[in-house]
Amino acid sequence: MEPGALLVARLWTADEIASLCYGHYRNQLPKQGLPDPSREWTLMAAFIQVETTALEESVTKKVVAMGTGTKCVGQSKVRKTGDILQDSHAEITAKRSFQRYLLHQLSLATSGSQESVFSTATDAGKWMIKPEFSFVFFTSHTPCGDASIIPMISHEDQLFPTLVSDVCVDPSAADISASGISAYKRKANEEEASGTSKRLKQDDETSLNGARLSDDGRTANGKALEARDVYRTGAKCVPGEPQDSHKPGADYHCLGALRVKPGRGDRSWSMSCSDKMARWNILGCQGALLMHCLQRPVYLAGVVVGKCPYSQEAMDRALNTRCQKVASLPDGFRTHRVDIVQSSLLFHHGRDALKEKGDAGKLVPCGSAVSWSAVPHQALDVTANGYRQGTTKKAIGSPQSRSRICKAELFGSFRQIVQRLPSSQLPDSLRDQELKTYWDYKKAAATYQEAWNQLLQQAFTSWIRTPRDYLQFT
Repeated sequence: MEPGALLVARLWTADEIASLCYGHYRNQLPKQGLPDPSREWTLMAAFIQVETTALEESVTKKVVAMGTGTKCVGQSKVRKTGDILQDSHAEITAKRSFQRYLLHQLSLATSGSQESVFSTATDAGKWMIKPEFSFVFFTSHTPCGDASIIPMISHEDQLFPTLVSDVCVDPSAADISASGISAYKRKANEEEASGTSKRLKQDDETSLNGARLSDDGRTANGKALEARDVYRTGAKCVPGEPQDSHKPGADYHCLGALRVKPGRGDRSWSMSCSDKMARWNILGCQGALLMHCLQRPVYLAGVVVGKCPYSQEAMDRALNTRCQKVASLPDGFRTHRVDIVQSSLLFHHGRDALKEKGDAGKLVPCGSAVSWSAVPHQALDVTANGYRQGTTKKAIGSPQSRSRICKAELFGSFRQIVQRLPSSQLPDSLRDQELKTYWDYKKAAATYQEAWNQLLQQAFTSWIRTPRDYLQFT
């Protein structure tokens, strides 16, 4: 068992994690950057640090990183200087906020502080998460992409009340409201009977009633279900993968495919959140830069999903099954299988909750994203269109325009740690190396790159990677 990854049921419940995150959202995030609930909704994700005593006599849980957001920028808006936040979906905003937290913890550890979550490892210049700590990931909604392709079932078979999902935006899509699901089913049946295939418009993850299926496709009362249709994802299959048939009914989507998020006006280079989270089960959540200084990756002890459209089978397929046969990984890396559970608590700023109130007019996704990290200085960061909120066109390119979790800022924080350490305290991968650019440092993380290449070759062969010339900044 991974150090710190103790039995989930003995440490926390899904509702405890959700309640902790919702409380943090209400109490720690400013109104700036959050949705106007009269017309806007957003998604939220967070990393929770779980600390146990040696005999598990007490368990302490706290949020150490949080992110909101629903959007990403298209390829035409990406800059070669690393100063734009390409992907502002909540899961990714939270993950980059978590990396910022880990960088701060590494800075404490290398300064001799005993308050860090890191302790010295056996390899020279390396650190490891102390065994009493583990990390849980929370998301208010199922991740976009493969995990959101969920069977549509009838209202009377639901465990949860009918809801409309919190989803990300694709300009090609239209909403199916809770009250319109029956009408939509009639239309789908008519199309199937007539042999026509009209592509439905939808938001990035199309609306869904709040049903949850057991692993064998039955409801709580044991009744077998026949999926007449599936709810749609706006993330598109990447070239080289099986492509969606767009046939009416349950065969509209192919399952297990890599998908790319829609950008604002043009296609992005951002893979779906389902794909990125699946990658965490091989590579960890820390990224390539931090892997220089860690003896093994930071794997999640669990994933908790808020009350929303949900399928345990789809979540497990998207996050776990697709990578489980990856082999020949370097020392420290493994095929991690994360525990996935759902909470019964609804996110109050999600689209489902606002629709449920019944007094909202036309709802749109909030255009800004919020990042929060448990760091002592400038913990909050609010962005819009990939830059700090309020940035003018003239200011783009200035340090003041950057999000604190963009590539350039995280790279700068990492280099500050490295540059203050004597050569004798550096890991071999950073010692006596002529490293200058962001890509130089990423490439030099040899074990991480080896694990990534094995994942690419064995499971994710069609993964879209950011072109190299967009990673050559200093």
